Amino acid sequence: MFKTLFLVIAVAAGGLALYPEWRAAHQAPPQLTIRYKAGSPATAAVAQPWLEVVNTSKKRVLLSDVTIRYYFTGDGASSYAFNCVQAAVGCSNIAGETVAPADPGTTADRYLQISFTTGAGSLAPGAKSGAIGLQLYRPDGRKLNQLNDRSFNAADTTFQASRMVTGYLRGAHVWGDEPTGRTGSTGPTGSTGSTGSTGSTGSTGSTGSTGSTGHAAASAPGSSVPRPRPAHPRGIVFDDFHYSGPDDPALHAHGWLVRTSPGGPGIHDTWSAAGVSFPAEKSAVGGQVMRLRATTDGTKASTKQAEVQSSGTDFLTGTYAARIYFNDKPTSGRNGDHVNESFYTISPNNSRYSELDNEYMPNGGWGAPGPKLDTTSWYSADTGDRVTHKLVSSLQGWHTMVITAVHGVATYSVDGHKLFSSGGKYFPRQNMSINFNTWFVDLPFTGPRAWDMQVNWFYYNADKAQTLADVQKSVNGLYGSGTHYVNTVSKH
Repeated sequence: MFKTLFLVIAVAAGGLALYPEWRAAHQAPPQLTIRYKAGSPATAAVAQPWLEVVNTSKKRVLLSDVTIRYYFTGDGASSYAFNCVQAAVGCSNIAGETVAPADPGTTADRYLQISFTTGAGSLAPGAKSGAIGLQLYRPDGRKLNQLNDRSFNAADTTFQASRMVTGYLRGAHVWGDEPTGRTGSTGPTGSTGSTGSTGSTGSTGSTGSTGSTGHAAASAPGSSVPRPRPAHPRGIVFDDFHYSGPDDPALHAHGWLVRTSPGGPGIHDTWSAAGVSFPAEKSAVGGQVMRLRATTDGTKASTKQAEVQSSGTDFLTGTYAARIYFNDKPTSGRNGDHVNESFYTISPNNSRYSELDNEYMPNGGWGAPGPKLDTTSWYSADTGDRVTHKLVSSLQGWHTMVITAVHGVATYSVDGHKLFSSGGKYFPRQNMSINFNTWFVDLPFTGPRAWDMQVNWFYYNADKAQTLADVQKSVNGLYGSGTHYVNTVSKH
């Protein structure tokens, strides 16, 4: 009996000694595979990583349980911005943030973390998410050097499985090689966000958040298993204007057009993309704005006006809101222009004309002194049939403009203070577009000058009238989930 016991112990000991070799030879297939291809050269104004999730497990996987990390170096920049340009699951179902980890590496002192809402659906065994086209750029406009970015590989011009991009399933590390060499399964580790805005300074701005460019994740990565992000409600549009420039493909993909067409208002035939930009701005929630700049030297030939308008989405009833920075003085040059800084909705034709206007004129216009805000509801542009209200007051700085249009009544407010209501025939009768612009009523003197209006975010709810508090709660929730853009409204 003693000999038998000794043999059992010896065999067990030998088995334990051989286990590491056996495990290495019998690795279970990964539960996920992340595929990658490069969409831009090593030196570019915008990095364009393309990613794809493949379910290599034998069970169905919810995409809302999946997190991806793409690693890069900061190159001395204080902030980076992210955008989704194209996704088979819909960009509205993708959230992202850039993070500075607590243990940076020489080729990975930042990472772009991507997650999905429940609206992205699930993947059957062997299924792919489809291509996810992303953008990563510096709001200061400087080019990126991707040669020292861990996850970048210029040779990957078609989708390839990349271990330099890591994947996590319900918080567990299941794919790729983390920069520190960790192979544990504790999930995305906690980290501090890259430097950026810590909130707005406007009287009605939302409270700030940590995280990249002011955005925070829905749950602290790694501090617990990440919670699934709920699908966005139907009938909303949100955009915080994280774009690299007027020619950014994401800007058009998200339903915005930069106007260069002829016509009015203001100085006719002077609309230019040159005045549209998306710079970093510390006073803005999220750290970036859409800037609309109108410039002139007092002659039509030198005048450039700026406008961005929506396309492809049906806007009619509900709540319209935007956080806007109005200026009482030019950014450069002599003051005194009759300049118009506007946020309005307008229908495409005259058959059932509809228009709801917010027009701020710091120096007045059309014979009326300023500063003033005209809120106007139109029935006919041809006959000038409209009702209007004038707020004679300076609006220098950040303000949240809200228009509600429900149950036959349109109501305008600034920072939660009601200004004016209209109804009857002046209520919108057909779908409208969203418009932001800066333009000159006339050119009263010569000399170079520039006027800027900034837009922090735009929000729309098609279903109901919302108070400022309701709007701010919704916007805060979108910022908090890392959402830069969402559109769940029907499109034409």
